[in-house]
Amino acid sequence: MTEGESLNFEHLKQYSFFGGITRETFETIRPFIHVEHYAEGDHVIEEGTVNDRVYFICSGSVEVLKHIAGKDPDECRRITVMGTGETFGEMELIDVQPCAATVRACENTSTLTLSNHDLYGVSKTDLKTYTLLIMNLARELSRRIRTMDKMIGGERPSSQIGISD
Repeated sequence: MTEGESLNFEHLKQYSFFGGITRETFETIRPFIHVEHYAEGDHVIEEGTVNDRVYFICSGSVEVLKHIAGKDPDECRRITVMGTGETFGEMELIDVQPCAATVRACENTSTLTLSNHDLYGVSKTDLKTYTLLIMNLARELSRRIRTMDKMIGGERPSSQIGISD
């Protein structure tokens, strides 16, 4: 999504975070959603730093990298590659802790973002929509935890959204 393109309802519906919103609700939350662009190699978020927003990938792709304990600080393990339609940064909206991993653009990438401050604005504007978004966020985090549980248990999950081998 470029600056010249306007955010539309159909585009937003592809993200589970916005599941169940109506066109009317979309118009309410639209002012709180921002577009950001990253060049190939740019760090979107860095492990150990503060992040205050969730990112929705509109175009391009990112890789999620985790530092390896006890190794060279520059040595990282690739956890996954994420592309158009996927989301990252959700954990920091919930637990307000430093980033658990680094996310780096693999190519020119455009995202939509929603910050803690913006989410607070949604809560003050439309509490019902805020509650729906938080429930959607909880469901997405639960799906990811279940996927990780299966992987730790040695199963190959049928759907590995956000997780790579």
